[in-house]
Amino acid sequence: MHKNTILVVDDSIETTELFQHMLSGEGYAVSVAHNGQEGLTKIKENNPDLVILDVMMPEMDGFQALNKLREDPSTKNIQVIMLTAKGLEEDVQKGIDLQVKDYIAKPFHVGLLLKRIKRLLKTE
Repeated sequence: MHKNTILVVDDSIETTELFQHMLSGEGYAVSVAHNGQEGLTKIKENNPDLVILDVMMPEMDGFQALNKLREDPSTKNIQVIMLTAKGLEEDVQKGIDLQVKDYIAKPFHVGLLLKRIKRLLKTE
């Protein structure tokens, strides 16, 4: 059986460790990156089923990474959830314009996030 793969891109080590523990406990294969550029490299290497992407990161922010992801024919259809402290209407609209599947503001409810992930990956 295919184990869904999720890439978590967030500059917070605490956040990536939380997601690794939580998502691997749900049966997902999890990898992490700590900035947008590293995230793009890992997407090319691993072709994940879903990317959970923070916005505010060093080197390349989440919107820049998402824009590059959508420009590349080999990665343009990867599902992305933006998970960020940037919850203003214009930020959400920017994510929607870049075709995110979901936009979740921090702080977030873990149970709700897991339901959304399962819905997107059709594993519920």
